[in-house]
Amino acid sequence: MLAACLVAPLLAWGHGNVTPQNVNTEGLEPLGKEWREENPYRGNAKAIEIGASAYNQNCAACHGLEAKSGGIAPDLRYLEPGATGDEWYKERVINGAVRDGRVFMPKMANFLDQEALWAIRSYLESVHVEEGNN
Repeated sequence: MLAACLVAPLLAWGHGNVTPQNVNTEGLEPLGKEWREENPYRGNAKAIEIGASAYNQNCAACHGLEAKSGGIAPDLRYLEPGATGDEWYKERVINGAVRDGRVFMPKMANFLDQEALWAIRSYLESVHVEEGNN
């Protein structure tokens, strides 16, 4: 019982604040400073591999392992695929999410370049499921 009382708080902190980690995007086409309107790496196996690692390092603490949310933040497996989802994703990673003065998601584009962020988007599309299908 004592062990459970000591371990439970540690597990709860497992999804706390995350310091953004650098992402090695070697092997991906450099994209420059101007943001693309659509994901240039869609379906790219290397981008999906890089994106999976980058997601686990930078996003999973809030959005859940394998993009399966535990309720803290949106479940990104349900993010609309294709250009429609790209538009929402781009807006969110560039501008973050602030409600009532509280930061719910930081401006990830301040920490990661667009190569890393589009690689994460590629990974998210690779684990996409339709709403209601888990």
